[in-house]
Amino acid sequence: MVQLKRHFQSFEEYLSYDDGTDNLYELFNGELVAVPPESGFNVEIVTLLVVKFAAKIDYRRVRGHSLELEVRGEPRNRYPDFTIIREEHIELLKQRNTIRLSMAPPLLVVEVVSPGEVQRHRDYIAKRQQYEDIGVPEYWIVDPQAREVLVLALTEGRYREVATWRDDAALVSSQLGAIALTAAELFAAAGAET
Repeated sequence: MVQLKRHFQSFEEYLSYDDGTDNLYELFNGELVAVPPESGFNVEIVTLLVVKFAAKIDYRRVRGHSLELEVRGEPRNRYPDFTIIREEHIELLKQRNTIRLSMAPPLLVVEVVSPGEVQRHRDYIAKRQQYEDIGVPEYWIVDPQAREVLVLALTEGRYREVATWRDDAALVSSQLGAIALTAAELFAAAGAET
């Protein structure tokens, strides 16, 4: 990740910054860190989830990697790979695709784990703690290397592992119900090796 030499005193100051590009940045200790583009493999998995969820619910509630979440800790914001927002967010996000701490959290956040120990730690530990802290009711960790989807649900303010989907297990959201997709189909459609 490339760090830019600009210091922000607050998250509000960061929100008012516009460098004239479509680049995504995480705010880490007041500094901008460019978020690298997703791999094509991760994009394929997310695209399939977008298609399946958009067939089930209002497509405007289905958001890809460009949705920004304000979180506590460092970095101060995250860009989940896939998010299902609440109906109330549709109007609130028309000007800027950012869910603030003052807003209700999204219903579902999905991260697709990229290869590497740093990436695994980020998705399994760091993001898990931040999403739990802001009260995201459901968090999926899609792990192509393990060919499984770990499902965490918020219970009494803490994430509990409620399911691990592999092979022919159907994907079911505690918030939205079943989608017409199994774990095997998710990884096969994205070209994961068996």
